[in-house]
Amino acid sequence: MATSITGKTLTTHEIAARFNELAKQELWFEIQDNFFSDNVKSIDPANSPYFGYAEGKAAVRKKGEDFIAKIQDFHGARTTEPVVSGNHFAVGRDVDITTEEFGRIQINQIMLYEVKDGQIVSEQFFY
Repeated sequence: MATSITGKTLTTHEIAARFNELAKQELWFEIQDNFFSDNVKSIDPANSPYFGYAEGKAAVRKKGEDFIAKIQDFHGARTTEPVVSGNHFAVGRDVDITTEEFGRIQINQIMLYEVKDGQIVSEQFFY
């Protein structure tokens, strides 16, 4: 469970704000380490040629590591400020990369996160 220095469980707004700070620095594994629940789900579109579904913190981590391993050249990325509503927040993300399998691709997506009890329990990507 993500907690503040006072020991209080973080709210969705607090997690989204810290997520934003780390995303601006491209510290995605730190986001996972600090905020993902042990049973987190990572969901990509059903017919995605790039990624699939992963469940559990270790499997989601491997999904991210496998993605990074495929990148031959990183041309740039940006992540928008989060929009928070209830126990969800969303960010826009644009990535421009070259991979061996797909060549140069631009992925423009919305990333939706669900927070429960101070932890991210799901991430879903729309592209």
